[in-house]
Amino acid sequence: MTKLKSLLLLLLCASSLMAMTKAEDIQTFTLDNGMKFLILEDHSIPNANMYFFYRVGSRNEVPGITGLSHFFEHMMFNGAKKYGPKQFDRVMEANGGSNNAYTSEDMTVYTDFFPTSAMPVIFDLEADRIGNLALADSMVESERGVILSERTTYLNNSNWVNLNEQVISVAFMAHPYRWSVIGYESDIKNWQKQDLQNYFNTYYAPNNVVVVMSGDLNTQQIKKMAQDYFAAIPARPAPRPIHTVEPEQLGEKRLWVKKDVTSPNIMIAWHTPETSHPDYYAMDLLNSILGEGNSSRLYSALVDSLQLAVAVETSYSMSIDPGLLFIYAICNQDVHEDSLEHTVYTVIDKIIKNGIAEKELQKVKNRKLVDFYHQMETIDGMSNTIGTYELYFKDYKFLFNAPEEYNKITVADIQRVAGKYLRKDNRTVGFLKPGEEE
Repeated sequence: MTKLKSLLLLLLCASSLMAMTKAEDIQTFTLDNGMKFLILEDHSIPNANMYFFYRVGSRNEVPGITGLSHFFEHMMFNGAKKYGPKQFDRVMEANGGSNNAYTSEDMTVYTDFFPTSAMPVIFDLEADRIGNLALADSMVESERGVILSERTTYLNNSNWVNLNEQVISVAFMAHPYRWSVIGYESDIKNWQKQDLQNYFNTYYAPNNVVVVMSGDLNTQQIKKMAQDYFAAIPARPAPRPIHTVEPEQLGEKRLWVKKDVTSPNIMIAWHTPETSHPDYYAMDLLNSILGEGNSSRLYSALVDSLQLAVAVETSYSMSIDPGLLFIYAICNQDVHEDSLEHTVYTVIDKIIKNGIAEKELQKVKNRKLVDFYHQMETIDGMSNTIGTYELYFKDYKFLFNAPEEYNKITVADIQRVAGKYLRKDNRTVGFLKPGEEE
């Protein structure tokens, strides 16, 4: 079977899978305290999941308390009123479940995976820590030390992370996206107990979370359990909206970061629109065209053809507010960073001036759709995708329009957004390289 036939077969199977799940299959209800539930019943396996999407990330922080969102990702596992320190994991595992969590600029997400028979225990565990999280001094100091160590390791062991933090801090002059999710070291060292309590009271409220559940569930049963376990937790005043708008960048920004590396690293970031913007899907495809896979424009030119770089990648993530598209590359031995940088712009300028072929666009569309459908193949992928679209698009139903939105992007759209956003005045360029001797 040819690669094309295999791809078409995969897309056909994926389309059938998507057709099986429709927007109306997701049941929704909201408790009187504002806690919203999205339920997708799937009785193919005797398991279920429970995702808590809290509308809080590093963009909700301010100087002095940066890193608190990530800190609470740790503290939420360190004891509450009924279940003490480390009991959350132990009780869940004893009932056949597991969990995870992640924090981003825009949200903090907690995930539970469990056999359906353990559902009452999961509800009890979650209700305890949402309603009665303990902030014991000993646990706060323990996790503070863990996070400080994590930050040091985080920066020292990854050139990408080291340069990325510096580039972001220069690219943004006003918006809170300018600091990293892990926060500044001095802030981490100096959080006060009242800072923690205020942050928890503000953002860990039932009216500031969306709960997504998928699997072997009964919606009416979930409604009753939600009422029994969560309804008594009081709503709190809505957090103040983030109103800071990043001013338009008026010229290229450049920075140099000193580090003992074997060859220079370069990172270029351009300001891009928020995920709910009409240009999002075209930008996502442009990102794939530039840097996704060994056949991408940048890899083909910089690594395969000219051998200017040993590695190149791009990054374009979802964001509630306008974000950034990144290109990161590592110079090959004896290659000067100026040559690498110039060639990156040459690759981009070809797209801006000449556009791309329809065949090239269709190839990345196919890959994007396959990746999208793969996310929807499991109950975990479904819950994560449903919640992600609910927060970024303010309505989970937009996820069912995503395949159509990708499909209707044209070669003209790709050329237009490349010219609109990937321009000199809109970029920040960072270099990581050894310091020159005085």
